[in-house]
Amino acid sequence: MGNFSDRGVKRSIDWKLVITYLLLIIIGWINIYASIHSSEPSSIFDFSVRSGKQFVWILTALGLALVILFAVNPGFWRSAALPMYLFVLILLVVVIFVSKDVKGSHSWFEFGPVKFQPAEISKITTSLLLAALLSQTNFKITRLKDFLMAAIVIGIPMLVILAESETGSALVYAGFLFVMYREGFSGWWIFSIIIAILLFILTLTVSPYVSALVLLGVIAVTGLVGSGQIDYRFWINLSILTLLCLAPWLFGKLATPEGFLSRIKPMYILLGVSLIAVISLIIKGYKDRRKHLSIAALGLLAGIALIFSTEFIFNNILQDHQRKRIEVLLGMKEDPSGVGYNVAQSMIAIGSGGFKGKGFLNGTQTTFGFVPEQSTDFIFCTVGEEWGFLGCLVVILLYVFMIWRIIIDAEKSREAFTRIYGYCVASCIFMHLFINIGMTIGLMPVIGIPLPLLSYGGSSLWAFTILIFIFIALYRQEKKYY
Repeated sequence: MGNFSDRGVKRSIDWKLVITYLLLIIIGWINIYASIHSSEPSSIFDFSVRSGKQFVWILTALGLALVILFAVNPGFWRSAALPMYLFVLILLVVVIFVSKDVKGSHSWFEFGPVKFQPAEISKITTSLLLAALLSQTNFKITRLKDFLMAAIVIGIPMLVILAESETGSALVYAGFLFVMYREGFSGWWIFSIIIAILLFILTLTVSPYVSALVLLGVIAVTGLVGSGQIDYRFWINLSILTLLCLAPWLFGKLATPEGFLSRIKPMYILLGVSLIAVISLIIKGYKDRRKHLSIAALGLLAGIALIFSTEFIFNNILQDHQRKRIEVLLGMKEDPSGVGYNVAQSMIAIGSGGFKGKGFLNGTQTTFGFVPEQSTDFIFCTVGEEWGFLGCLVVILLYVFMIWRIIIDAEKSREAFTRIYGYCVASCIFMHLFINIGMTIGLMPVIGIPLPLLSYGGSSLWAFTILIFIFIALYRQEKKYY
């Protein structure tokens, strides 16, 4: 700790993280060649096909990594965070108006054969500015003013990317919630987002009544957690919820065509109970100075509003291709030859690989080109078919190890900026990994998002290289002196 001499390249750089990065880009390059070799038979170094072009992108990415590590002062990234953020934000807006429509998306600048997607770079600039903001000595994420500043930093580029119809890239920004949680943001917000997604799905696939019942149950449980004890109110709530669950069946049995019960809808009763619950929670919270009860009342109101607006959001805000993908994913419709084709073929490819795979260049789904976008968004199915379960496991473990190393290094950092930026990097990689693999195995809708370092494309490879090696450079700067 007291030695302020440079410990040298060998000891100051996290070589385990660098080697993991190199292994992933090599695995990606090999599988890109496997995904296109049948339709474009050639050498892996043929620069006229994607494997050759990816090799060039890899060389340039390695050049960028060296520049970041040895030519750029690590202090530059913090001082330049705001101007870089604003510059990329301008690019995000401009690209909407000047780019061509690519499958409904307006997100690519084209300069001859070279394409550039500013949404990829925006993850870097947002991470840097968020780290600069949260690392200020007087910043407190629990203070409303500071929270709103952080939300604006994350929310503006996210909304602009949504305007480009790049839902996948925008969804990655949700990962910054984990960063904010690490810095003191309440985990209840993350829990609330998960519940909101659950309510949305239940309303679409089952019924608003069931969603409202689940919401009331969640509010009752959170109230129990907040109070820390089971009293008579808990048993009353449980009895009311049980009766509400049985209400549709009871009304169906007891109601007659022209009777009084036939004019009463169970949903009206449930809404009445919800209104009484809201009023009771507000009064109780104010009277006993129990903040969590007032928050539960607001959560109940927000949940009911979401349930009754789900149909409007689904039919009027989401685009047609997004609705179709969600319907296929949730089993509301079958479309194996339409929007469900990619996922169906991807699952066939991964499943057919078995335990050890069919072997390099022996994948039939790959050979005959059944899976669209197989070298980009669906590169993981090439791994599954040709390398099997073992290959998929190795790739996933490499990603897990990379995320783990970044978090470990971040926690060791003395500088808050380095720690927070490290968590931003880990969150971005995790979100890409979770969404992309979930998409290829049918657990997530097809929203077009690359697998970090594996998928074909210069923008993605450069962006993740810069994202990762800025952190390695920041961490190296600290390790030089202790």
